[in-house]
Order: sequence, then structure tokens, then C-alpha cells
Amino acid sequence: MNNPTATLPEKVKGKFIVFDGPDGSGKSTQRATLGDTLTGAGVDVVLCRDPGGTEIGNRIRSVLLDYDLSAMDVNCEALLFMASRAQLLCEVIRPALKEGKTILCDRFVTSTCAYQGAVGYDPKRVIELARFAIGDCWPDVTVILDVEAEEGFERIGRKPHHAGKNRQRASGEAMLIEGSRPDAMEARSIEFHRRVRQMFLSVHEYYPTPVITIDGRGDVDAVHRRVIGGLLNVAW
Repeated sequence: MNNPTATLPEKVKGKFIVFDGPDGSGKSTQRATLGDTLTGAGVDVVLCRDPGGTEIGNRIRSVLLDYDLSAMDVNCEALLFMASRAQLLCEVIRPALKEGKTILCDRFVTSTCAYQGAVGYDPKRVIELARFAIGDCWPDVTVILDVEAEEGFERIGRKPHHAGKNRQRASGEAMLIEGSRPDAMEARSIEFHRRVRQMFLSVHEYYPTPVITIDGRGDVDAVHRRVIGGLLNVAW
């Protein structure tokens, strides 16, 4: 029987792949797991994250994730994400793609569509802003890891009834290391995160490049196999 993993490296070589999804969906784990698989197969892989990934981007990330966002206008929030993204494209993604490397990015424009969309911002306007910020450098494919909001909260060690109660207490802390403690997005209510999940599930309807949704339930290896299967079925 053919090993599907054996055919994947050549297919994704030089591609820009994003992992995204609700908090606790396993996107960071699956990005790292795919990175290990591809590196082991001889693929030159670059891992990056959004927002952040550059000195300037990390400063913007701190503003977005370290503080109480209740007073921040949604337009300001969306534009800050795009600013960080533009710098990431300039410093990391475009140069790596020119060298034929495979980019695996933790979050990208789909996150802004989902999170800002969940508070009422038109996701199609997000796409318009992204066209200005990133030009024609869109992901070749975006992998959405899907889990229910409650399961995501359980995975990151939070209770649904605690959501939205820690924003002031968590603000002002250095939280650039993911998973260290709830950030400004994770501290929002369970109802907000349910809306986020629904936004992720519908993003393929208007996103300009391919989006595949992968069931994020189960152990890491099982989800990894689904990710590989999904990538192999993409019409690049």
C-alpha cells in the first residue's frame, strides 16, 4: 500500500500553508507536527506566527494580546493585525518563498475574518484590508482545525463559565509565549468563541484561496493523518 506521507513533501515544497482555528483547536501542535514530518523528509521549512514573528510585529502583538481591548475600536484592532502581517510578509514570508522554502504559519488573515467577524466586523472588508497589507502573497492553502468552543476551552485548561472574567487581571502581562496564560482573545466570553468557530466554518465561502476544514478531535497522530489527507486533496 502506498504511504500518502511519502508523496506530500514534493507537493508542498515552496508552498505557503496556514494553520488556523478556534482557541484550543490544536493548530500550533499540528503546524509543529507537520513541520517535523516535512523536515524529516528533507523539506526546508520555515515556521512563523501571526501576529508577531518580527521585532515590530511582536510589539504590535503585545498591544493586541497583552491588554484589555474593551476600549479599542474594532477598526483599530483589525488594522493593527494587518500592520503586523505586512511586516511578517516583508521580513519572513516573501524572502523564504523566493528561496523555495515551505512556510507553515500559525494564524493569518482567516483569524481576523473570524475574530473581528465575531464582533460584527464585515469579514469581506477584512479581505479588502488584507489585499492592501499583503498584496498578492496569499496562502496557497489554509487548514482550519475545527473543535467546539467548549472542547477548545477544556484543552487550554479554562472553564466556559470563567470566560470573560480575567481581562483586567490578565492585562499588562508579557504573554508572547503562547499558552502561558489567557490572552485578550481567550479571555472573551464562551458565546464569543462559539461565534468565532462559526466564522471559521464559513470562511471558505469568500476567502480568495483554498481553505480546508479538518476535524480537530482526537489524538495528535489521528488529526495529523487527516491534515495530510486534506493537503493531498488540495488542487494547488
